[in-house]
Amino acid sequence: MLELLRRNNIISGVLAIIRVYIGYSWITGGWGKITGGGFDASGFIQGAIANSTGENPTVQGWWAAFLENVALPNAEIFSFLVMWGEVLVGVALILGLFTNFAVLMGLIMNFSFLFSGTVSTNGQMILLGIFVLVAGANAGKFGLDRYAIPYLKGLINQKQTRSSKTAEV
Repeated sequence: MLELLRRNNIISGVLAIIRVYIGYSWITGGWGKITGGGFDASGFIQGAIANSTGENPTVQGWWAAFLENVALPNAEIFSFLVMWGEVLVGVALILGLFTNFAVLMGLIMNFSFLFSGTVSTNGQMILLGIFVLVAGANAGKFGLDRYAIPYLKGLINQKQTRSSKTAEV
C-alpha cells in the first residue's frame, strides 16, 4: 500500500487534487485574514486559555500554559505567523513546490488549532495532509517539485563534490 502511494502515477494525480484542495483552503483562510484588516490572534488565544478550565475543558492544561506564557505575550508575532503561514502553505501546496515541507507546516498549524479547541475542518485537513506527507515526492510529481527538487539535489551534490575535492588537496 505504501509503495502504491509513493510510486503510482494515478495516485500522484489524486494527490495533486488533494494538495490543491488543501492549498486552496489555506490560502483563502490566510488571505481573508490579511485583507480583512486587523487580524489579531490574541482573542483566539485568550478564548483557548479560558477553555482550559471549568467542568468540561476543551483545551489541555499544558497547551494552555504554552498559550498563556508564550503565545499571548507574543500575540503580534503569532498573528503575523498565522496569516502569512496560511498563505505561504497554500501557495506552496497549490504550486506543488516544497510540498512535503508545506504540508508539514500545515499539519503543525492544524494541530495547533485543534489543541486550542477549534474543530472546524482541521481534522479533515490533517487526514488529507497525512496522505500527502506519507506519499513523499509522489505528491509533488505534478507540480514544481518535479523540477525544483532535482535541481536542488544537483546543487547539493556539486557542493559535496567540491568540498570533498578540496579536502583531498
